[in-house]
Amino acid sequence: MEDLGSVTWPPEPIRTGRLVLREPESRDRPAFLELLASPEVHTYLGGPRPRDELAREVPATPQQYPGSFVVERGGSMIGQLLLRRSPGHHRPAAAGKVDLGYLFLPSAWGRGFATEACAAALGWVDGVLPGEPVVLTTQTANTRSMRLAARLGFTEVERFEAWGAEQWLGMRPPAASSG
Repeated sequence: MEDLGSVTWPPEPIRTGRLVLREPESRDRPAFLELLASPEVHTYLGGPRPRDELAREVPATPQQYPGSFVVERGGSMIGQLLLRRSPGHHRPAAAGKVDLGYLFLPSAWGRGFATEACAAALGWVDGVLPGEPVVLTTQTANTRSMRLAARLGFTEVERFEAWGAEQWLGMRPPAASSG
């Protein structure tokens, strides 16, 4: 994965009606450990990792690199958004495009936080990388993620088999220019 090119990082925090998207901080480490060790979160991602292994490997300030946003509500981390560019993506239609990924703690599911946070991040991408399409990959069995992709304006590019399951690759076209 590559970073987002000439984008200034970290950006100012992105504020929505209920959330803040910001750079990871050391205080987020316990929530990252919970997120990465959660069987529910990793149902469609190959399974959770053992908490003791994560405790040894996760740095004091986890996931601190361009494109990694903590999703915060009420001062606590509830999820993570990732915006990355992969020139060597295993699907040619996605190669070199900005790729959106997200993980949310189960306690945040079903309340619209993922939609709100992803929409804000996509708005940010539209501002800093105008004209860039964004891709998203999820398992077709992950119905929540499939519904979120549709709400965010992603449309199917292809389905393929990987990691022992059917995957869905969607693309969101660049935002229309306002000029």
